[in-house]
Amino acid sequence: MRHLKAFHIFHVAASSSSYTEAANKLCITHGAVSKQIKVLEAYLGQALFYKQGRHVCLTEQGRVLKGFTQQAFQALEQGAATLMPKIDNVLTVSCEPTLTMRWLMPRLAQFHELHPDIEVRLSTAGGPVDFVAQGIDLAIRREDFVMSAPNLKLPLLEECVGPVFSPAYWLSVQETMSQVVYLHSKTRPDAWQDWLAFNGSDKAMFANFSSSPHHTYEHFYFCLQAAADGLGAAIGSYPLVMDDLRRGHLVAPFGFVPSGHCYLALAPQQLTQQAQAFYDWLKTLIEGANEH
Repeated sequence: MRHLKAFHIFHVAASSSSYTEAANKLCITHGAVSKQIKVLEAYLGQALFYKQGRHVCLTEQGRVLKGFTQQAFQALEQGAATLMPKIDNVLTVSCEPTLTMRWLMPRLAQFHELHPDIEVRLSTAGGPVDFVAQGIDLAIRREDFVMSAPNLKLPLLEECVGPVFSPAYWLSVQETMSQVVYLHSKTRPDAWQDWLAFNGSDKAMFANFSSSPHHTYEHFYFCLQAAADGLGAAIGSYPLVMDDLRRGHLVAPFGFVPSGHCYLALAPQQLTQQAQAFYDWLKTLIEGANEH
């Protein structure tokens, strides 16, 4: 491809605040960066940067090109990763962010004690998984999206949910639930409405739901942490709140009911030996988590 070097230098410069910063990242001179950008601008017949003080900024055409170069170089990196030899003792696991932080990470040392020969590399993500492109051996997901048919789907546990409060906050609002502040997350925006819909026995206590204050957080993890800090009440997912319940950081006065979702381990059609060991270990943890 013509000007591949120039496209690469543009891509690095487009993610930097100056040609000097790009030059440092690429281990070349400022002049070399400037020269390659000029070559590319001449080739495309478009200005890609403009100066603003000591910095350079992308033009509208430059922002468009950056989108294409980002896709191209990301695809190249992913393709190269598939050709690299797999290290036998490395297990790459992708897990839902909140489940990772609030449940999996605190228990991972147990797996290392049982399998010191397996190196677990964690990444956090939700939704669909491309095992080849992302280099993932096993994924843990909440079943709330359309999954690819070829995936091996291994059950972990049924999700149960319920309102959670800090102990002090619950004492302050239990007499008059009209004072409750309802906490939401953008990743689970309908959690409260769903719980009220399938938990009619306690619905009367939440009659002021619509007129009460509501606060929304970017992630579910922040929402649960806000509840533990006494900022309001959130819909907690078991086992994501089990540690806080055990330690007394949260209380669940209304208990937990099935949400209609479950957690799954997803994998390619055949588990590696390391992935099988990790899944078996997960199942032993789940048995304890189900005792609520």
